[in-house]
Amino acid sequence: MRAIRYHEFGGPEVLSLDSVPTLDPAADEVRVQVVAAGVNPCDALRREGLWGDRLPLIPGSDLAGVVTAVGSESGYEVGDRVFGTVPMLNVSGSRGDRQGTYAEEVVVRTDRLASLDDGISFAQGAAVGLVGCTAWRGLVEFGGLQPGGTCLIHGGTGGVGHVAVQLAAAMGATVVATAHPDRLDDLVAFGADHALDYADADALVAAVDALAHPPEVVFDHMFGAHAGVDIEVVAPGGSVVVIGGNHDQPRIPDLTAAIGKDVTIQPFDVFNLAHIDRVLHHLSTLLASGALTVEVARRYALDEAAAAHRAVVDERFVGKLVIEP
Repeated sequence: MRAIRYHEFGGPEVLSLDSVPTLDPAADEVRVQVVAAGVNPCDALRREGLWGDRLPLIPGSDLAGVVTAVGSESGYEVGDRVFGTVPMLNVSGSRGDRQGTYAEEVVVRTDRLASLDDGISFAQGAAVGLVGCTAWRGLVEFGGLQPGGTCLIHGGTGGVGHVAVQLAAAMGATVVATAHPDRLDDLVAFGADHALDYADADALVAAVDALAHPPEVVFDHMFGAHAGVDIEVVAPGGSVVVIGGNHDQPRIPDLTAAIGKDVTIQPFDVFNLAHIDRVLHHLSTLLASGALTVEVARRYALDEAAAAHRAVVDERFVGKLVIEP
């Protein structure tokens, strides 16, 4: 089969289209014909060598497709439509699968998968896994967001952000979200109650001051840039949930303010999530009901993976990019 691999760390140019063996599923795995694979910024960070993986490596965490072979304990059948997200560490184990998803076929553990409703496109299924699990884990598991609560979501038109805004809105929370000034209407369309320029800290503080209740949860993908205002606006006893920022070196400008409010600053890794399949099932239900929509900004062929990697790092767009082998 064809797959994208890299044999050395570096820029997008190290990605190559290779012919690789098709794997057979173990008892708790299935093999999936990949119809679409999601592209995430962490794919590019991994390609650059941030995690020092064993090479060569097939990149990609997200997939959607059709089951072509099943393990004896998988619970799936050939022909099932599935989607999922996998940590592609190139070693089988609790935190790794045997390959990434930029390939024509992928062998995946079933606890990384869920059934994909017929009414949901493969592109949407491939786009939602990693970002949906990240948004759910940050807002619900660590943030403790409750129906009727309030949250602040930075970058609300990005891959994770636009799903986080919709999840919070579906819970009945009051959603304050930030984005580029050109994208504020998109925030409102996703369900934000207050759409603000991400660069205007004064307007953000004023908007939060006018709320009946300050946000119990702040969801931030650029904590190094927003640390001070995050701590200023979060409710006493609230949480600032941090995603990304692998190359960031955040500095808290006023630790006394954080101490005085008992603020929790919580970075996390989505792949430490105990039950990926359960969260995926919940996301599938939301997609099928129309409560959640995943925006697919662009689609690429398998041999265009390098262009997708450049775009996911360097360009601004609403939603997600997908590769369609």
